[in-house]
Amino acid sequence: MTEKTIASVAEHVLANPKFAHLVRTRNRYAAVLTLLVVVIYFGYILLVAFNKPFLAQKLGEGWVTTLGIPLGLGVIVLTIAITVFYVHVANTRFDAMAAELLKEAGK
Repeated sequence: MTEKTIASVAEHVLANPKFAHLVRTRNRYAAVLTLLVVVIYFGYILLVAFNKPFLAQKLGEGWVTTLGIPLGLGVIVLTIAITVFYVHVANTRFDAMAAELLKEAGK
């Protein structure tokens, strides 16, 4: 592609209302999921800082493990799950929207 063709395709994509919709949707997903991860991480840290007795509870009689360990693992697992969810949405929905935009711009 020449620079003129690339500029033309870029102009068509930027002028397309579907591009604005794609950007809005992607940013909304990113903001919500980022906020969710921040709440999960800071919630756990705040528990560590302000409610140590709650996290220090043993899981059961005769157990050595405290409640803090599975909650910490839960933070990690939830973060991975959120990442997997976003990657899935990006690879299916967002990529399809982007491909449609490029197809329309290339006509």
